[in-house]
Amino acid sequence: MNETNAIVQRGQAVVMNTYGRLPMALVKGKGTYVWDAEGNKYLDFVTGLAVSSLGHSHPVVAEAIQKQAEEILHTSNLYWIPKQIALAEKLVENSFADKVFFCNSGAEANEAAIKLARKYAKEHYGKDKYEILTLVNSFHGRTLATLTATGQTKYQEGYAPLPEGFSYLPINDVVQLEEKMSEKVAAVMLEPIQGEGGILPVDVEFIERVRELCNQQGALLIFDEVQVGLGRTGKLFAYEWTGVTPDIMTLAKALGGGVPIGAMLATDRVASTFKPGDHASTFGGNPLSTAVGSAVMDILTEEGFMEDVQKRAQYFKHELQKLADKYHTGEGIRGQGFILGWPIDRLGPEIVEAARAKGLLINFAGGKALRFLPPLNVSIEEMNQAIAILDQIFSERW
Repeated sequence: MNETNAIVQRGQAVVMNTYGRLPMALVKGKGTYVWDAEGNKYLDFVTGLAVSSLGHSHPVVAEAIQKQAEEILHTSNLYWIPKQIALAEKLVENSFADKVFFCNSGAEANEAAIKLARKYAKEHYGKDKYEILTLVNSFHGRTLATLTATGQTKYQEGYAPLPEGFSYLPINDVVQLEEKMSEKVAAVMLEPIQGEGGILPVDVEFIERVRELCNQQGALLIFDEVQVGLGRTGKLFAYEWTGVTPDIMTLAKALGGGVPIGAMLATDRVASTFKPGDHASTFGGNPLSTAVGSAVMDILTEEGFMEDVQKRAQYFKHELQKLADKYHTGEGIRGQGFILGWPIDRLGPEIVEAARAKGLLINFAGGKALRFLPPLNVSIEEMNQAIAILDQIFSERW
């Protein structure tokens, strides 16, 4: 029995079966590459689902972890945490927001956003304003509230009764948006680009209309940037591409460079709704996660960093589009920056497996598109390697 099989057997014996895991165990990473327990090397274009946006074992991230571990890891939010304040200052300085709430994941950030939106609505408009509108094919998390906010019934099966007050509308459907917006709506929550839904961008015109209707109805606009935020689209935040400013924004994934952290950002007008005791998180904003988050933000906000991401991402999208045209797969490449989807109507899982066998890790999002989430600092050479692998696979199988 090889080492991987032994790991799989041990895991199956003691770990709950909540993932359809691949028969592999990743044990080391450096830059864009990871290695499995057998020593096989892979280009990682999944990056832990947009978490390791600076690649693996980034020296600045590793140094921040080590330094903080030698100082203090946890104190609780009963006390002020200097590293938490420093990260909040950087997020506020570089966004629309005035205040930050820290937690541990994207689901927790979205849960906090939902609670804040509902409390704000009740405080300003009364008890009958509570509905949250989200989009079909959205994904907002796995807590009871966030899986109810998620516009995909497959995630909700078996968990009834679900929390009340959520309603869904098709992406980019202005007519249904106008029909569903009412005085009962407390907030509209959307991902600027749907990740788990199959890399589906929301039209700027639709987002503009959402903003207009939210203003008219006294509703809040929430941007879920858990997957698309922090440089993934080629700007620090995806909302910057739209010209529309939300009232609340949620972040997680890339913020900690691999260390769990989530954040919910809001304007002062909205954030002031929360008072002591209204919401909390024991581990949220702890010294370790915020020290690392601060180091990550320093890199993402370096002069020229985002412009370089945009240039390399445009190159990769162009090369992927050339393959899509070559093999006549139908729709063009979707997405922006380094969150890209190649829509295909067949062989999705087979292509993912073939890529893994040739040393490239990708995945198939929403049963709709091959998803590419390489590190933001991926090189042209590494992108060319990925393109060559995909070209070979499609020439053999398509």
